[in-house]
Amino acid sequence: MSNRLDSALNTLYQGFYGGNLHPEDACRCAVGTLTGGWSAWKHFSDFHGSESLNYVGKVHEGLGRRYAGYLPSELLHIEAAFLSGCGYQLPLDHKSARPEDPQDTQVIYNGLLAAIGELCRLDGVPDLVPHTKTLERIFAERQLQTA
Repeated sequence: MSNRLDSALNTLYQGFYGGNLHPEDACRCAVGTLTGGWSAWKHFSDFHGSESLNYVGKVHEGLGRRYAGYLPSELLHIEAAFLSGCGYQLPLDHKSARPEDPQDTQVIYNGLLAAIGELCRLDGVPDLVPHTKTLERIFAERQLQTA
């Protein structure tokens, strides 16, 4: 497992366990969490949830800039996976389908699993979700905290 994947998994687990993930907040969504609350990543595309780089994103990508170890295009893929896993219709706009309660633990958990799957795909490793009990334990603990 690469350092960036290990770091990303730890960061997202901590964000989930701490109740800090929120799909509609650029600082607290999957990518916002990975980048330490840095919201400027959202300027890499024209729409939240889009996987297409805009001019700004292409410039940063062309310069080889990485954020938390990931290229701008990779960040967009991670965020799209997270939002899609949370039940959003992408890209987001005022008419897009969205979950009733974006902070529901199950909604966030589903998004987390989708983001982890994308992180694994980007690093060329098998999806860790089917092979780990840690996520299930964290989810159960988080459910108890919010009950």
